Amino acid sequence: MNSHNNFRVIAAVVASALFMQNIDATVVATALPSMARDLNVNPVHLSSAITSYLIALTVFIPVSGWIADRFGAKRVFLAAIATFTLASVACALSRGLPELIAARVLQGVGGAMMVPVGRLILFRRVQREELLAATTWLTMPALVGPVLGPPLGGFLTDALSWRSVFWVNVPVGAVGMLLCAWLIPPSDGERPPAPDLPGMALIGASLTALMVGVETLGRGVLPAAAPIACIAAGLALFWLTVRHCRRARHPAIDFSLLRIPTFHAATIAGSLFRAGAGALPFLVPLTLQVGFGLSASTSGLISLASALGSFCMRPMTRFALRRFSVRAVLIGGSISFAAMLSACTLLSPAWPDMAIFALLLAGGLSRSLSFASMGALAFADVPQERLSAATSFQGTAQQMMKAVGVAIAAGSMQLTMLAGGRVQATHVDFSCAFLVTAVVVLVSWPMFARLSADAGEGISGAKRSAA
Repeated sequence: MNSHNNFRVIAAVVASALFMQNIDATVVATALPSMARDLNVNPVHLSSAITSYLIALTVFIPVSGWIADRFGAKRVFLAAIATFTLASVACALSRGLPELIAARVLQGVGGAMMVPVGRLILFRRVQREELLAATTWLTMPALVGPVLGPPLGGFLTDALSWRSVFWVNVPVGAVGMLLCAWLIPPSDGERPPAPDLPGMALIGASLTALMVGVETLGRGVLPAAAPIACIAAGLALFWLTVRHCRRARHPAIDFSLLRIPTFHAATIAGSLFRAGAGALPFLVPLTLQVGFGLSASTSGLISLASALGSFCMRPMTRFALRRFSVRAVLIGGSISFAAMLSACTLLSPAWPDMAIFALLLAGGLSRSLSFASMGALAFADVPQERLSAATSFQGTAQQMMKAVGVAIAAGSMQLTMLAGGRVQATHVDFSCAFLVTAVVVLVSWPMFARLSADAGEGISGAKRSAA
């Protein structure tokens, strides 16, 4: 097998893991209202079932690069798929919200090793000019997950129960393990420097405190001052994390990577963009089912529009980057996606289903183009010997901001409900959450604008044609 085809085979295998993770995220979001009824909790409060998973991802991703180097990337990748699959079984068997959250945390541990290590396996085998092609091959099959997820989650929830959405991961995980064992070349373990345990502990503590504070704000589950104290403690611990990692010899997160302009833009501005993208799969099913009274199946069919737009845009990414600069693509993507989120504030039961579908489809198009561009840009100027650290950093930032996006959306709804004296969310609460999310995305615009005109030149494997 020549090297040109080899990275495509590896990308397809890694994509099977991404498929499982992406389909899990979308089917869970669609099933949230049904889960809330069965577990007798407020649907807004079930954001903890999403953020607990994302927090676990964020906490354990920084160590993934070290573990892959120490024990061999292929071996770790196989173990991660097995952990994720077994945790999915535990989610399906959960009898209460605490059990579900615990199982989701275990899923997060598996996902923390599965996705970044899979990316590492791939990126170590590609040249700079193959980066965009590798990213596209890696994500195209995985985008099938979000396309299938909403309608599949709605159908399974209505026909069987919400528990059935977790059983979907079992056959996918089994196939992924077989393909990995068969097709991915073995990789020997190395003896990397000892992991930065204090740094990892600080990261975990800061993120946990922040998310506990945001998730419990205004819900009455803790004393009134406790959520604010948790948020303050989380911010203080994060400051200590940054300070420690800048001084450590082999830090859990290498903040010096932010000195690379392309990595800085893709990570910092890209994180704000991803926060909005992470909130959307949480807000849309709740709006359609809780706000408009639609069934899970109908909600799922409408929600797939966003993923369908992403799927359709990916083949056109190379063309767009040949025609326009990376900076122009990212600026346009942030503005158009923020505009779509702002338009969602106007959604009401009077809107035809096809109009909602078209709006979400347009958002999926702009989101996908930005994601592919950011994914390639992040690693465009990172030296080969620092790819492991960069992969962990990027994975941590991405998953953290997805959790932040869900937490911001849920927190906005909770605060407006509290201000209005409402127990159940209404149109006003959903609209405020969409608007706040749009503002978060729009803040990335001036950050992308600071990129140089030739930033990321050549990542598509071809020179950009003159405008």
